[in-house]
Amino acid sequence: MWEAIALAFGLAMDATAVSAVRGLAAQPRELVVLPLLFGGFQSGMAALGWLAGRWAGPYIARWDHWVAFGLLVAIGGKMLIDAWRKRAGAEAPGPASVALYLGLAVATSIDAAAAGLTLPLLAVAPWLALLLIGAITAACSAAGHVAGRFVGTQFGARLSMLGGVVLIGIGVRILVQGL
Repeated sequence: MWEAIALAFGLAMDATAVSAVRGLAAQPRELVVLPLLFGGFQSGMAALGWLAGRWAGPYIARWDHWVAFGLLVAIGGKMLIDAWRKRAGAEAPGPASVALYLGLAVATSIDAAAAGLTLPLLAVAPWLALLLIGAITAACSAAGHVAGRFVGTQFGARLSMLGGVVLIGIGVRILVQGL
């Protein structure tokens, strides 16, 4: 159960960071719209990854822990690198639109599709993991939006770094258990 919660928090960090930056614009409707979109897309993309993993599972069962490790380290590493690059160049958000909201939701949830492949390796029912991913992402996004008004853009980069470290840690644990 703790692994699913940690995975959900790790995946939520990109959406939380984006919400924190959008919070700088202080548009109240975003406090409702972004968390719902981000939570829904994170959960939905993770579900797609999980379904793909169920289909591929019998074919990769002997080395699934290596696949999970590789995916989570790659996702976490990418989050760390992206956050490091954005740290110095953060800027206030531009105007909001439906296309922007959907683009942000898709962009922040792509990692969840890859992470969804690892759900069968967690010691929790996949439906519960998907529920946790959506709910935690929505809650963290709402908190990030509110915090963004007060803390600024540096907060978002650090959250993404933390999320990357969490995902790498989960990947290492899955690999160690699988060996």
